[in-house]
Amino acid sequence: MNPLIQLLLISGMAMGTIITLSSSHWLIAWIGLEINTLAIIPILTNEHYPRTTEAATKYFLTQAIASALIMLSSMTNAWMTGQWDISQLTTPLAMLLLTLAITMKLGLAPFHFWFLEVMQGATLKISLALSTWQKLAPFCLLYMTAPHLNHPLLITFSLFSTMIGSMTGLNQTQTRKIMACSSITHLGWLTTMLTLNPPITMLTLILYILMTTTIFLVLIMLSMKTLIDLEIVGSTVPMLAMMTMLMLLSLGGLPPLTGFLPKWLILNELMKFKLIIFSMMLALTTLPSLFFYLRMGYLMIMVLPPTTTPKYNWRLKIKYPLMLAILMTLSTLLLPNLPMILMILS
Repeated sequence: MNPLIQLLLISGMAMGTIITLSSSHWLIAWIGLEINTLAIIPILTNEHYPRTTEAATKYFLTQAIASALIMLSSMTNAWMTGQWDISQLTTPLAMLLLTLAITMKLGLAPFHFWFLEVMQGATLKISLALSTWQKLAPFCLLYMTAPHLNHPLLITFSLFSTMIGSMTGLNQTQTRKIMACSSITHLGWLTTMLTLNPPITMLTLILYILMTTTIFLVLIMLSMKTLIDLEIVGSTVPMLAMMTMLMLLSLGGLPPLTGFLPKWLILNELMKFKLIIFSMMLALTTLPSLFFYLRMGYLMIMVLPPTTTPKYNWRLKIKYPLMLAILMTLSTLLLPNLPMILMILS
């Protein structure tokens, strides 16, 4: 792709998200979502493979249906109340339609089927964008309308997402599909706190983007697309393999790493609202996801690839970007800052 065209499309992605984030009118927010979607489709189809074209088609159709539902929801609310303001969504039918549309755009269960296939058909860099940047605009709409949404429906979707995401990841062998299951699981944790404690939701979103970006940067740098590719990491770059294992365990929520912080705060908040059974079920769903993170770390650290030739293979020394080192540190060592974070949230 021509670099100027690519720059234009990336700028369109950024501009569409920023328009949605900064708008208070439903029509302007919808236009931002459409600009964002139309900008990423050519980037998805840049690699000329049948699977890439299939992924782009699935992504376009899903986003088009979700955008139509968002427009139908906003028009229904405007018809009933005369308000186009995003924060004035009060009609029950409009709230239901919006919840279904946003869950479809985000890839929450039970509307998650498209996300796994699109992630598998995209490159690692596009998968990073789909897992992080493309979540911001729909989640912003969900965040702004959270006080008016149906809380039981949201926590039901969140529980389904954590269960399905963690169980689906157990039998995956592609790193992109594993990260897609991780994204579904974390989005379930995010939507749990949406109507109960929005500041914790924002903290969880920031930490999720931080940890997911770091993992994807490592996968991109080492071109690791399958679990078999992970076996060579421990013998070639042992220090990076060790740090990547810690980041994976942090993504799974293992203490005393950074990923434990949002899960701890969410479970603590659920206990305050007497949602004991729900919090227990949510905590149990972390075990399957922790297992497949641990499996990836085990393949990196403990498994050596089979020797196919006695000849020594020389390799160029891998250069580590400074930004990657900073992100790795933040992805693993933020838990001691919990008192300061709690003070900011309160």
